[in-house]
Amino acid sequence: MDEDAVLERLRAVEDPELGDDIVSLGLVNEIAVDGETVTIDLALGAPYSPTESDVAGEIRELLIEEGLEPELSASIPDRDGLSSEEQVLPNVKNVIAVASGKGGVGKSTVAVNLAAGLSQLGARVGLFDADVYGPNVPRMVDADEPPMATEDETLVPPEKYGVKLMSMAFLTGEDDPVIWRGPMVHKVITQLTEDVEWGHLDYLVVDLPPGTGDTQLTMLQTMPVTGAVIVTTPQDVALDDARKGLEMFAKHETVVLGIVENMSTFACPDCGSNHDIFGSGGGEEFADSHEMPFLGSIPLDPTVREDGDGGKPTVLEDEDDTADALRSITENVANNTGIVHRRGVSQAIDRRSPTPDR
Repeated sequence: MDEDAVLERLRAVEDPELGDDIVSLGLVNEIAVDGETVTIDLALGAPYSPTESDVAGEIRELLIEEGLEPELSASIPDRDGLSSEEQVLPNVKNVIAVASGKGGVGKSTVAVNLAAGLSQLGARVGLFDADVYGPNVPRMVDADEPPMATEDETLVPPEKYGVKLMSMAFLTGEDDPVIWRGPMVHKVITQLTEDVEWGHLDYLVVDLPPGTGDTQLTMLQTMPVTGAVIVTTPQDVALDDARKGLEMFAKHETVVLGIVENMSTFACPDCGSNHDIFGSGGGEEFADSHEMPFLGSIPLDPTVREDGDGGKPTVLEDEDDTADALRSITENVANNTGIVHRRGVSQAIDRRSPTPDR
């Protein structure tokens, strides 16, 4: 079987989220046949995304049935046609910003559990605590080891739960307030990303401070953000502020991967009843009204607070409903990240296609 025959076979593999076969969508970068070994490079950009893993599995099964030995790899196009030397974070495949319109909605909790959940799937993950005024990620993962410095004066981030960590909390005293103006924030955010030995990462999760201030502007202007996750609670006050975050990302042409509703229904362990302390369904309605994906809801669960204070992400718990909800959100974020890349590849193919004569 030659390359053309393999390509034709691959037309049987559908992308379940884009609604067409992977060949028509332009997701097959390259095919090489050497005897019974078939090497295929695919335009897949979300490592350990359940959907992309399923697509790869279907390709393997199809080729094995043909008596072939598949060897699959995945790559995405260079950002804006820049060389690796010109790129910011060239070895990071995806930068995921976790944001909220207001404080107190559990944004850092979502960021920590998203990073730990992606690592649990098998991905190489970094977590950057970009909330310079109130950094608390180290406490939430029980990390007190400061970063090491190399001879080139770059920082080597400590690692916890398979996640590489960087936070302003490592560089200031425990009780020292950070009182900075915008230019200083810009400089520090830039240094804490570009001057860090992140290595090769599948995902860099960035925990942004609440609101729409200097840190968010710096991130969106200087970093190749793949997409954003917006965290809210069900009540109207939080949703009003979430709209501001949505508008901020829209103005900077940043894809919103979806909405997470935190502090949803509380299941009372004593009375057995469910209580909608902060309302119910507001996050999902917000997502629907703005035609955004809804990534899932997280119940109001004391375990999340206890795990956060104790330094263990809840997503790592076994046989726990809240952990299951966090794992589902993690998979949805990975899947939607993949959609962003695959849709971009497909749209680029469409733009390059010749326009038929009329």
